[in-house]
Amino acid sequence: MKRLLLLSGICSMLIACEAPEEESLKRPNILLIVADDLGYADLGSYGGDIDTPNLDQLASQGLRFSRFHASPYCAVSRSMFLTGNDNHIAGMGVQGRIQELTGYEGYLTDRIVTVPELLQSAGYHTYMAGKWHLGREPEHHPGEKGFEKYFMTSEGGANHYNNLGILPQAPNSKYFENGKEVEWPEDAYSTDFYTDKLIEYIDSNLEDDKPFFTFAAYTSPHWPLQVDEEYWKKYKGRYDEGYEALRQQRLESLKKAGMIPENAILPEMNSRVKPWEELSPEEQKKEARKMELYAGMVDNLDYNVGRLLDYLKEKGKYENTLIVFMADNGAAAEDFYYRKGFMELLRKHFTDEYEDMGKPNSFISYGPQWAEAGSSPFRYFKGYTTEGGMNVPMIIAGPGVAGSGSIQDTFCTLLDLAPTFYEVAGVEYPKEWKGNSPKPLLGESLIPMLSGNVSQVHHENYVFGMEHAGQAMLRKGNWKILNHERPFDKSNFELFDLSKDIAEQNDLRKEFPEKYQEMLLEWEKWSEQVGVVLPLPNSSEED
Repeated sequence: MKRLLLLSGICSMLIACEAPEEESLKRPNILLIVADDLGYADLGSYGGDIDTPNLDQLASQGLRFSRFHASPYCAVSRSMFLTGNDNHIAGMGVQGRIQELTGYEGYLTDRIVTVPELLQSAGYHTYMAGKWHLGREPEHHPGEKGFEKYFMTSEGGANHYNNLGILPQAPNSKYFENGKEVEWPEDAYSTDFYTDKLIEYIDSNLEDDKPFFTFAAYTSPHWPLQVDEEYWKKYKGRYDEGYEALRQQRLESLKKAGMIPENAILPEMNSRVKPWEELSPEEQKKEARKMELYAGMVDNLDYNVGRLLDYLKEKGKYENTLIVFMADNGAAAEDFYYRKGFMELLRKHFTDEYEDMGKPNSFISYGPQWAEAGSSPFRYFKGYTTEGGMNVPMIIAGPGVAGSGSIQDTFCTLLDLAPTFYEVAGVEYPKEWKGNSPKPLLGESLIPMLSGNVSQVHHENYVFGMEHAGQAMLRKGNWKILNHERPFDKSNFELFDLSKDIAEQNDLRKEFPEKYQEMLLEWEKWSEQVGVVLPLPNSSEED
């Protein structure tokens, strides 16, 4: 029996298909590329100073999103864009686990269906390589969540050259490929190796002409800052003026690129940051090298994105592949080499000496000082539900994407990716799945907007909330309430109008008390809907 498959904005037509085999020949491939801890202001196409020619070229062929929102943490974001649901519903209420507490299981639950599961059931090949971070136990690995082939680390961070652990709960990093524990290849560099694996996986089934969903889950530029000299030495001396100067430079370059309003200002610097002028010459030298290394990692990441795209072009798959590039959260401020509970393990295996910076035996993070520049012009960085922790870069290009090279300023979130992928693939989200009744999707497909048919993804009364370990926010239209104090107290919510204040500097709760009360009521409804628990019992959190 014939059925009509509407690929709105992708094929711009109704396609009558006789069988799933015929459908698979017409459906686009999907390539999801996620950078780990990439800052908003890093990419050249966003106005950044790091060389990213491949991603800039992708942006010239697609859309750049200026107001795309992820979550403030790695695992939380993964649980949301791979399911189209809130992190509490997905099982990642915190980045870790709280035993026997619903919503905080520390792995993807049966309350949701994952994107790879549903696409695999619809005839897609499904591949991933890189960071999983959604459950350590074998029953929670990618193969049990819909990935046909995968190579992954289950941890939140890893050495980029070997299996020396960098987190207390994993003194040795473990890697798994297709259900079996494997060794990290000698002399391999993470971003290069993950790209090799993705190309290998796609190539293995290329001749059957089935579409693929590929998740490039890169661990770069996540700390430790490690990369070969050929990538970072070109940046030597570029950051000698310091992080405050870079922050100001990026504010202006972002304006010039059209990513932020001309009247945008820099928010107050985080109190943890020591002014550049108060550093000794030796400290300044070391700080500048941190940013050189970080830039080198982003440079190498761009090179590997280029390898993936060149492969697709060589195989004739590029034109029929929807490509999404995004960051998983704001720029990272953690510096665990100096933090109790982490430093004990790290200092057994690593050094922070200047001469070794960037090498496999070095553990360096760029800290809140450079994260402030990475998140410019937004407030704070990873870990906060401020705009700096959640407003991240995203580029989408491929079949049906109209307005090549333009900037899309509409508010959208990582919850909108799963509905988009389902519309691309021509599949419906199920009401029943493997004996369970999964929770409905919380986002909207981006396809009508990508195809140029509408200018906004969400109506003005759409509510998007986020809570992680007491860090909380809720947005409705251009209004946002924000709570970044710990322990959580509802009275600490601030009120901002993001149409006029993207830096979140003007708390309007006293000026607009009725709007403030309306937003607090929305918070109560939303937090009950998704299952927020506050205060939390102790949890085992990790990056």
